[in-house]
Amino acid sequence: MFDMLREIGQTLSHNKLRLALTGFAVAWGIFMLIILLSLANGLVNGFSRNMVGTQSNTISVWGGMTAKPWKGYKEGRAVTLHESDMKAIAQEHGFVDEVVAKVENDTVRFSTLTDQITGFTGVFPSGADDGRNVLVAGRFINNKDMETHAKVVMLEESKARLLFGDSSKAVGQRLRAMNLDWQVVGVYSHRWRETTFVPYSTAAFLAGNSGEVSQFDVQVKPGAAETEEEGNELDENLRTTLAQRNNFDPTDNSAVWIWNRLSDRIQSQGVMNILVIMMWTIGILTLLSGIVGVSNIMFVSVRERTHEIGIRRAIGARRRNILSQVILESVCITTIFGYIGIVLGTLVMGLLSPMLSSMEMFDNPSVNLTTTFEVTVVLIIAGGLAGLFPALKATKVKPVEALRDE
Repeated sequence: MFDMLREIGQTLSHNKLRLALTGFAVAWGIFMLIILLSLANGLVNGFSRNMVGTQSNTISVWGGMTAKPWKGYKEGRAVTLHESDMKAIAQEHGFVDEVVAKVENDTVRFSTLTDQITGFTGVFPSGADDGRNVLVAGRFINNKDMETHAKVVMLEESKARLLFGDSSKAVGQRLRAMNLDWQVVGVYSHRWRETTFVPYSTAAFLAGNSGEVSQFDVQVKPGAAETEEEGNELDENLRTTLAQRNNFDPTDNSAVWIWNRLSDRIQSQGVMNILVIMMWTIGILTLLSGIVGVSNIMFVSVRERTHEIGIRRAIGARRRNILSQVILESVCITTIFGYIGIVLGTLVMGLLSPMLSSMEMFDNPSVNLTTTFEVTVVLIIAGGLAGLFPALKATKVKPVEALRDE
């Protein structure tokens, strides 16, 4: 085996320029494949991160305006959601894990002696700690806050800086709103959200416990919907229940607005899978030009070594020995230059990764060991195929004719 590898090295070094040009095509193809796969992985990772952050097992519901008349009620009627709607949904549907509400107020002002901010959203603990809000200081709203109707707030980082100059010093500070004292218990950061959070129970109490809610989120049990059609069926079930309780046409999509993150995730996963397949396809097509070059150089090599192959056949070399040597030469070319492309592609993506990761759509755009192994398999198969036909031609060389031609 060692002798064969040494012989292959000597053969490949006979025409270094031709080898370099062919190898460059292979390296370029693998380089582009690594870049494309890294970008695809970054998009998939970014999608997964965003889905986790948006509670991808959640269906959000808002009251809307009827667009159809129903049982004596005219169209254009506002539909207001209530806590009783939440309880009915939780009791009637087995796919529901939990239902949590939000109450919004856009007029209340929280102030210090020098500055103020406007508006708040009353949330359950899971509404503040939703996976996308990054805790900077303090804590999230918790169940004890809910039970005691605590007058506590959680500020977004920029608003904390506006009110107190330094967001890290905001925790424990006091704010004034609705003639009441409020304590800041936490500061969070988010890519675009600037909501001020208070406990839902506190917001509902200050609103007079009317039971009205601005929005509620239905958290779906794992496995309740595996396809887009099953996700849409959950929408229809929720809309039917709300239609019965609020007297509107179940087919009136304007009466309540429903955002099914579960269906969005299923649909987006399909798009991501197609994207990865497209990246592989484009990369392999780019690599194809290099493989054709390797095949050509092996054909030339076999033609130039006809006399040598004839001598080897005359002294007893078997066809499979000739076949394996030519194929192994081809595999060596694609593998060596392919790994050069892998290294260069990985280095380039290492430089670009911090910049791309700062974008919302990307997260850690790189290739992992599994992808590297898959690319290695592609290189070996491509090298074998590139050398197969030249190798078959080499096995057909007849010793007598080869020696006579010489």
